[in-house]
Amino acid sequence: MSRSYGPDSILNDVSLSIHERERVGLVGVNGSGKTTLARILAGAEAPDAGDVVLRRGARVVWLSQAPDFDETQSARDTVLSGLEGWLAARAAYDELAASLAEQTSSAALERLSDAEKEVERLGGWDRAHQADAVMQRLGVDADARLSTMSGGQRRRVALARALVSEPDLAILDEPTNHLDADTVEWLETYLRTTFRGALLLITHDRYLLDRVVERTLEVEHGQVYAYQGGWVRYLEQKAQRQAHAERAEANRQNLLRRELEWLRRGPKARGTKQKARIDRAEALQNQSGPRAERTATLALESIRSGKTILDLDNVGAQVGGKPLIRDLTLTMCEGDRIGVVGPSGSGKTTLLRIILGQQQPTCGTVKQGANTSIAYLDQARSGLDEDGSVRENVAEQRSHVRFGDRDVEIHAYLARFLFDRRRVAQKVGSLSGGEKARVLLAKLLLSKPNLLILDEPSNDLDVHTLSALEDMIVEFQGAVWVVSHDRYFLDRIATSILAFEGEGRVTHYAGDYSAYRNHQQKQSRPTDKSPADKNPADKNPVEKGSAEKNPAEKSLAKNDTAEKGRKGREKKPAKRSLTYGERIELKKLEQNIAEFEEAIAALEVELSSPTGDLERLQQLANEHRDKQASLAKMYARWEAIETKREELES
Repeated sequence: MSRSYGPDSILNDVSLSIHERERVGLVGVNGSGKTTLARILAGAEAPDAGDVVLRRGARVVWLSQAPDFDETQSARDTVLSGLEGWLAARAAYDELAASLAEQTSSAALERLSDAEKEVERLGGWDRAHQADAVMQRLGVDADARLSTMSGGQRRRVALARALVSEPDLAILDEPTNHLDADTVEWLETYLRTTFRGALLLITHDRYLLDRVVERTLEVEHGQVYAYQGGWVRYLEQKAQRQAHAERAEANRQNLLRRELEWLRRGPKARGTKQKARIDRAEALQNQSGPRAERTATLALESIRSGKTILDLDNVGAQVGGKPLIRDLTLTMCEGDRIGVVGPSGSGKTTLLRIILGQQQPTCGTVKQGANTSIAYLDQARSGLDEDGSVRENVAEQRSHVRFGDRDVEIHAYLARFLFDRRRVAQKVGSLSGGEKARVLLAKLLLSKPNLLILDEPSNDLDVHTLSALEDMIVEFQGAVWVVSHDRYFLDRIATSILAFEGEGRVTHYAGDYSAYRNHQQKQSRPTDKSPADKNPADKNPVEKGSAEKNPAEKSLAKNDTAEKGRKGREKKPAKRSLTYGERIELKKLEQNIAEFEEAIAALEVELSSPTGDLERLQQLANEHRDKQASLAKMYARWEAIETKREELES
């Protein structure tokens, strides 16, 4: 199939297939045609040429970035509307069951049996309860009207509807946008273990791609390339494809050079017998080489700052009497990169407003350093004139902008953000979400901040621009405050995590997101204390109420208790545990696992930059695969020893 918009060819003679229950990822730079391809596959848009063929009876559901629903409906009614066939079958069964109360016949019983089988075929009797469970996990208020919801809340409703309807193919366009990190982890598990249909995932979440998809499609220059595996395997195979293309181009250039040298010789060499060779030389001249991959080039210059950039002292905040933040004390200095996580409504945005001076805390103080200068990228991508052009939004009417220590021509500056001369005059209102984010970044990077505040910066950005943004943040000399649900992004840039844990509790953890999650998992493990240890007052229940007895009864009671205690001790078997060798092995395994996880994280940082040396990228991918395999074996052995220890000690 092919699709063009005016002179721009978005998809050029593309062929692909998606199979039953297959998990497929779709990647590409912003504006490459990912959403166009999704719309065509979902039937929302027709191709200019070619066909989309569905298996007979197959249902396709498309989660768009801007879902359109009846705003008068409740969230529950909207989600259940995705179960159209099941609702009809359930209504038919209920009607037949009600009619049996008036008149019973063998024919009526047979019809009721057929209706019951149809309900079972379409998922059983608990579909409505399953829908409620999915909405709860996604943080959707089932009784709320869509007219009262924000855009992010409506996206959650649309996602719940797509999951609950269980189509043959679900096309999910950026499903993790507006979800907190815990909900993204739940969604990842649900898609991997529970969802039964095929998936086409358009997402910037690289962990989601790596852990869910089996095959990755890339839209590039109007073509679609297929790779086996998730994000890391995609990078590895793309590096191989690019290396092959470069070798083929080098061979073409060498052949073209030889043929042109032959053509430049005297007329004697150009006899009629050599016409085929002349045609081949002309064909080589007309053939174009592989197009270079364009990626955003981001850099941010900071101004000098004092020792402290931001200081929060016992800051508290409430909304409607509900505590969101209790006694938060935090100091930010140069080099600090704090990732902020927590569920929606927990207080992350409130704290941002307090830091920016848009809202006063209910208690405590917020102090900025004497030289603190803030650059802020908000989640709504506000601050852009939709009717203005890209150039007008970034530089107004100026022909040059001051970037670093020199003046840069505006077209050259915007080219760093993948806007060519033709597109700098395009109105911002016609751009995609990711392209608008790039315009904002171009505008933001002209300032010289020492405190960079980013609210969900990964939303709508393609993975290549995200990688460039990550590199820029790591190299930035100032401090960075990032609110994000993107686990891969936080693992790459964060030096610490600020977690909103509910009831006003906000805790600061050292390390990246994976270190924070490991800490949380250790904290959630049950302790080995016995019930008696948990409640010392109940250690001797026999002696309760003994103050009401006379001394003789007390003595008898104590003797009886002592005798029972002796008998209990005699019958109790000796406590068993791991052998000395197993305890040593367990300790060593935990150390090795931590070292391997750090090494794998370091490899993934290098692998996430696909524009590096191809041979080095191949070497890194092989090393990453080997370490992942070794880590899996270590985890399996650790789990076996841990299970044995728990069984012995229980």
